[in-house]
Amino acid sequence: MKIFLTAILLLCLPGLALLAQDRPISGVIVDSLTRAPLSGATVVLNPGSRTTFSGENGQFKFGKVNAAETAIIISAVGYEKKQILLHNTYPGEVIELAVHETQLSDVVVYANSGNPYKTISDADIKMRGVSNSQEVLRIVPGLFIGQHQGGGKAEQIFLRGFDADHGTDISLNVDGMPINMVSHAHGQGYADSHFIIPETIESTDYKKGSYDAEKGDLVTSGFVDFHTADAISGNLIRVEGGQFDTYRALAMVDLLGDRYKAKGQSWYVASEYRFSNSYFDNPQHFNRLNIFSKFSTRLSGNTRLLLSASVFHSSWFASGQIPDQAIDQGIVGFYGALDPNEGGVTSRNNINAQFITSFKNNGILKNQFYYSRYKFDLHTDFTFFLEDPVNGDEIRQKEKRNLYGYHGSYLYEHYLGNIKLTSKIGLDARLDVTDSSELSHTKNRYTLLNRIKLGNINELNTGAYVSETFQFNEKFSINAGLRFDEFAYHYQNLFAGDTTFNGTGKYRASNHSLSPKLNFYEQLSSKTELYLSLGKGFHSNDARVVVAEKGTGTLPSAYTGDFGVVYKPFDNLLFNASLWYIYLQKEFVYGGDGGTVDFSGRTRRVGADLSARYQPVKSILFDLDLNYAHGRAIDEPDGQNYIPLAPVLSSTAGITYSGKSGINASFRYRYLSKRPANEDYSLTAIGYFINDVVLNYTQRKYEIGLTINNIFNVKWKETQFDTVTRLKNEVTPVDGIAFTPGTKFAALAHISYFFR
Repeated sequence: MKIFLTAILLLCLPGLALLAQDRPISGVIVDSLTRAPLSGATVVLNPGSRTTFSGENGQFKFGKVNAAETAIIISAVGYEKKQILLHNTYPGEVIELAVHETQLSDVVVYANSGNPYKTISDADIKMRGVSNSQEVLRIVPGLFIGQHQGGGKAEQIFLRGFDADHGTDISLNVDGMPINMVSHAHGQGYADSHFIIPETIESTDYKKGSYDAEKGDLVTSGFVDFHTADAISGNLIRVEGGQFDTYRALAMVDLLGDRYKAKGQSWYVASEYRFSNSYFDNPQHFNRLNIFSKFSTRLSGNTRLLLSASVFHSSWFASGQIPDQAIDQGIVGFYGALDPNEGGVTSRNNINAQFITSFKNNGILKNQFYYSRYKFDLHTDFTFFLEDPVNGDEIRQKEKRNLYGYHGSYLYEHYLGNIKLTSKIGLDARLDVTDSSELSHTKNRYTLLNRIKLGNINELNTGAYVSETFQFNEKFSINAGLRFDEFAYHYQNLFAGDTTFNGTGKYRASNHSLSPKLNFYEQLSSKTELYLSLGKGFHSNDARVVVAEKGTGTLPSAYTGDFGVVYKPFDNLLFNASLWYIYLQKEFVYGGDGGTVDFSGRTRRVGADLSARYQPVKSILFDLDLNYAHGRAIDEPDGQNYIPLAPVLSSTAGITYSGKSGINASFRYRYLSKRPANEDYSLTAIGYFINDVVLNYTQRKYEIGLTINNIFNVKWKETQFDTVTRLKNEVTPVDGIAFTPGTKFAALAHISYFFR
């Protein structure tokens, strides 16, 4: 009898499997420890190569499968690969992936991911790690940063031949909320990311160029999106201490525990406090406090709520920028300060709510609402006694701001014959209400000498987009998108002495831009992806520029193109290389430091990027990024057409070791070549080559570590500017380089305790 029943069962199994294959295959992928959904996981039908990726709720879906396809293989960087037989699945099944040590072999080259940088970004943040808040930005290949107020101000950003100042030509976001501040008192797009606690970042997405329809303002050279963890697997307490009176304390605590995670709920809080006098001769007295909390839950079977809130406050003194002649004359040392009153205070409080709904047709509806309360008060002195030989040229930039925003999108996957269509539509709205944006001439920080600018700014940016991806087969797909942006600017001038405007009162202007996008992805083999991206974007400007020019020509077009390849010849070797082009129609730039409008004409930038990752054995990873850019002003004569401070040749590389004994370490370099400091290259911004080391000993319950920046104690200039200055005893102004020194040899030790 048993033999008979077994024979019947064996005969029926193929039919049962076939019946299972007559229905769509769907599921939800989650982390086995945190139970948080995993987006971007690769799901492959086997045998064959039909592939899809999990969405924001971790869901995936295939249409009707053929009889030959019997299993799905699920993989994600940092997780164990899993194979599931189709006859063992049911619709909407929750599939858990277990965390394991990240390997380069986990990275899948697949053209239809829609982002050629995904293969690099997936690996880097998990295999290289992030040791500090600056390293968060440096994870992007080719992106360089410079700090010229010791950690208080937003970093100066360089990418693809752009000196993007503090964020003018690059969009930075965290959990879908913008970091950049438009029409800022210090400059357009000012992006202070110091309110992000590095240990909360789970992943980073980035893309160079303006090729995504869902990205609008500030995406001239590219964008960077940070994603904080929806849940944490355990608790962490960390203390740090090092040279120059540098201290930091960090805590991350899971408030609900595993019992609630099993129900789809999580809530954790993270906080950090940092103090440092830094390496400058003038003690910085830098203080920073961050508190971040995130709650996630399922409101229904198919809707998730992600709710986060954060508090950030920072204050500091700064050494400021030092003219070369002050060093040459022995007035001040390389790490000295000419005006010890420079520095500032800033704060930002955020609330961010995301509602993500999955439908049975595999559609995803996302609604996001966010709010920020922001304050900024900065004192700087760039020219010293150039304008006022008696009191000096110290300035104060100050503002208070309410930022309101909404993102809404709907993504739907369907089929037209054998062509898979992924349709996405979206709406964006952002309103910045800035109170008393101020530029003043001051002395000793708080003595007001005279106003330069004072006013209230309202800026509304609304956008709508549509994006369609045509996946013709497993080898080739096309993405086409169209975006429309509308800007409305209101400026209330409160200072009658501002010569830019005809008296006090309200000034209004508006403009708009239509931006088409087109991307081609070709899978030549399982090892090689080719891509061609074309897109139109725009260069946005400060509201005070726009209303002064009555909107005319103040939203110039930017045209970008990329041709590249992702190549993985072996499981342990990965390349990403591209040739790129950026044409910018013209620029109006609001100079927040002087309250003036500077104009430059057309510019053209071309370049090449190369990234390589190599893991000869499981414990060792080599990484290399090499970037070249050639930029010129088109309408200026040869020799007068250099783009000031535009990076030319840059490179970063490192070796990371992760041993089974718990010892892990990295040795890295950063190289930035010399570059023109002004239009005729009569002044040079000197390049630098410095090295950093990280050494950790990690066990299940604790970690002990040491980070050393600039291990060879190189004397280098981190930021440099062509500045006309006059020192107190000088009769004639000097046009030369003013700089902020980079860090000396700086060692920082830490100890961490992990518990559940």
